[in-house]
Amino acid sequence: MAGSISHIFRLLCWGRVLARHGALRIIEDSANTPPPVVRLMRLARFGARQPALPDYAGAFQAVGPAAVKLGQTLATRPDLVGVEAARNLLALQDSLPPLSFAAIEAEIAASFGRPVGALYASIDPEAVGSASVAQVHRAVTTEGAAVAIKVRRPGIAERFARDIVTYEWAAAHLEALGGEATRLRPRLVVANFKRWTLRELDLRREAASASELAGMVGAVPGYRIPAIDWDRTCGRVMTLEWIDGIKISDLDALRAAGHDLPLMARRLVLAFLSQAIEHGYFHADMHQGNLLIEADGTIVAIDFGIMGRIDRRARVWLGEILHGLTTGNYARVAEIHFEAQYVPAYHSQAEFATALRAVGEPMRGKPVAELSVGQMLDGLFAITRDFDMAVQPHLLLLQKTMVMVEGLATALDPTINMWDVAGPFVSGWMRDELGPEAALADGLRGGLRRLMALPALLARVEEAFPPRGGAPDAPPLPQVRLIWEHQGWRALGYGVAALIGGGMVWAVMHLG
Repeated sequence: MAGSISHIFRLLCWGRVLARHGALRIIEDSANTPPPVVRLMRLARFGARQPALPDYAGAFQAVGPAAVKLGQTLATRPDLVGVEAARNLLALQDSLPPLSFAAIEAEIAASFGRPVGALYASIDPEAVGSASVAQVHRAVTTEGAAVAIKVRRPGIAERFARDIVTYEWAAAHLEALGGEATRLRPRLVVANFKRWTLRELDLRREAASASELAGMVGAVPGYRIPAIDWDRTCGRVMTLEWIDGIKISDLDALRAAGHDLPLMARRLVLAFLSQAIEHGYFHADMHQGNLLIEADGTIVAIDFGIMGRIDRRARVWLGEILHGLTTGNYARVAEIHFEAQYVPAYHSQAEFATALRAVGEPMRGKPVAELSVGQMLDGLFAITRDFDMAVQPHLLLLQKTMVMVEGLATALDPTINMWDVAGPFVSGWMRDELGPEAALADGLRGGLRRLMALPALLARVEEAFPPRGGAPDAPPLPQVRLIWEHQGWRALGYGVAALIGGGMVWAVMHLG
């Protein structure tokens, strides 16, 4: 019981901060928000002055580091938080005041069990970046190589763990209320957030992600990944090649340096498509602060804490969906959705094709400058509810990154269109993947596998695992005891919780 009260108190305190930024209004006004949640939101904002325009990114920054990461996760869920909020959250800046250099030196020495001077000849005491998980300093190794050192903030893992437990508690209660909350699967949202955060807190995992991606994109012209210094990398410290470059958002500096911005925009789009469609592993945090332009025009990506992965089957279906939407073959797109079990079988495939046509046709025949992947995704999200489409978390990160890349490419070249650039790439990849040569190769590989496997076992496996669009199995979710399951609380439920919450709100307001 004490745990439930602590979670309620923490949520009300956070809700108070969100209210001051106007970020609770979208929850209260939604017809799909369960009544108990609406009552809790009203308690949290009681007496607060709300701005006319909500600032979701500012609200999450004010709550704290874990909330910043949660906000970045929610930016992938316009179906959950709304298109307006998701776009605002895409601009969420992951920054905090830097720690003292003495604390950073102590953390490096403790992490390696060696004096800092044994690893680095010099370290610039001024941080070049300071985020919620770590901060970055420029340094020179004892061998004379210029490097960047990323050092995890002391105590940040414990703080994240405490906040995540409350997120899990809140998500379990929200999902248990049923209705739209169940379809949107908030517990799975928090589970994905937890997985991303744990990966980001382990800097060895981030270094491994960078190394894996570098091996995949080595043949992509004009795009590269910094080299990792594995001898100076551990769970709390990562050392990588220093990059001298201009931020991709600094358009004036790029023009002054003589860079071809339209070429750079196409290069960025093709690099993303190569990662996502060709390799199924992509840099999923491609915002303007994580892309630098070197003197020769090469795009260098940094910060690999958030990565996306989709398997070959999902990539084939995705390629067919994109190709079908661009060519107007809505019947095939609908068929793929039913094959992948994205849409329940009790719906009409023909009706779904008509709904897709309503999304695609308004965009066909328009000038290139008026076409947008973001608009297409917004339209697709609008029809998911009508056809009871369960959320596909493995595709949401891809969709968010597509919108982010389109925004960056459009800033570089306002006349670019993702369809123009993506169309030939997707068509070529599909020809390679689905053409007769690929089919023959797949058949040979499949035949060899069957010869090496027991037929009975193969039959059972094929029956037990029908195609699901490449969606990975949901991770195990934590067991959360719902508040109305506690002895003595079953009858009172949210009524008692509201009384306690009201007292807590009063305390927050009057005791600071």
